Amino acid sequence: MDTNEPLKRTPLFSAHQRAGGRMVPFAGWEMPVQYAGVSQEHRAVREQAGMFDVSHMGELELRGEHAIAVVNYLVTNDIGKLEDGQSIYTCCCNAGGTVLDDLIVYRAAHDRVLIVCNAGNHPKMAAVFEKAAKDHCEFRDLSAETALIVVAGPKAFSILALVGDVSHVAKLPAFGFAEARILNVDVTLARTGYTGEEGVEIFCPWGEAERIWNGLLEVGAPLGLSPCGLACRDTLRLECKMALYGNDIDETTNPFEAALGWTVKLDKGDFVGREALVAAKANVTRKLVGFEMVGRGIARHGYPVKSAEGGPVIGAVTSGSPSPTLGKNIGLAYVPLEEAAIGARLFVDCRGKDVEAVVVKTPFYKRRS
Repeated sequence: MDTNEPLKRTPLFSAHQRAGGRMVPFAGWEMPVQYAGVSQEHRAVREQAGMFDVSHMGELELRGEHAIAVVNYLVTNDIGKLEDGQSIYTCCCNAGGTVLDDLIVYRAAHDRVLIVCNAGNHPKMAAVFEKAAKDHCEFRDLSAETALIVVAGPKAFSILALVGDVSHVAKLPAFGFAEARILNVDVTLARTGYTGEEGVEIFCPWGEAERIWNGLLEVGAPLGLSPCGLACRDTLRLECKMALYGNDIDETTNPFEAALGWTVKLDKGDFVGREALVAAKANVTRKLVGFEMVGRGIARHGYPVKSAEGGPVIGAVTSGSPSPTLGKNIGLAYVPLEEAAIGARLFVDCRGKDVEAVVVKTPFYKRRS
């Protein structure tokens, strides 16, 4: 990305400023990192409800008789098994079997597929899908006209019910989606998210986003709805061990070592990277593990990891922070398989001091159903 390019803004930029959001550069966008504070916003999502602006994400659409086949050839999961109104999490790999991006693919109809990609990977992924679609189906980049708002938390559906009939969406299973009308706007509500809590992602027209945002805050505030920034989105997803592209996965990692092998369906037929992924599955030498800090210290992205105090470096922290829910300092790191067992001792070099950690079962947090 050209660092001289001006930062882009979502349709909710002014709303964030009015609410006191602290704006920071993120993936080429000016986004709110926090409002009232990370821990407070994090707890709002776990205990009541929080609302996020994720309109910086990319939305790509493929239409036509061969749309599903084209998408299925580009991703690792089996899109062919989806029915209308179902979505799925998947990786998109290159020919070498490493991760170009992690995506959610939505089957809207037998001839219409929507792909949501990460903001930082949007240009790359748009080029990948547009090239594959050529001469096979229609490709459209809907990112500039589609806003995306997340409402998540135990009270999410109680709040949404105040602005429209969402009863049919509340009954959907995870990763289901459906059309609805809220605040007199036609939207798509998807049972997808990045927090580990109940809720929806709201696909709406770019020009209607601020009305929806303000309307939800107005009715939701008495029920505890809080605007939330990217910082607590990061701590929420880390507690659930949801991968962050650029930290936990990238073009140097494959799905099997990232504990995302479940997204790879080698028996679905040919797809990009399949041959390399067959080899990768048979030769996993490291694993992305979760750990808790035993000693006093916060693991941060890039900190070296060792198997013994003062010993050689065996890996690096990919994600790490305090966990507001658990009251512990947690993190993720790639380590050799022999160091990846639950209970294994690690040491994280926190600014020159080796601090003890222990490998634990993940996800760190899972909501009670």
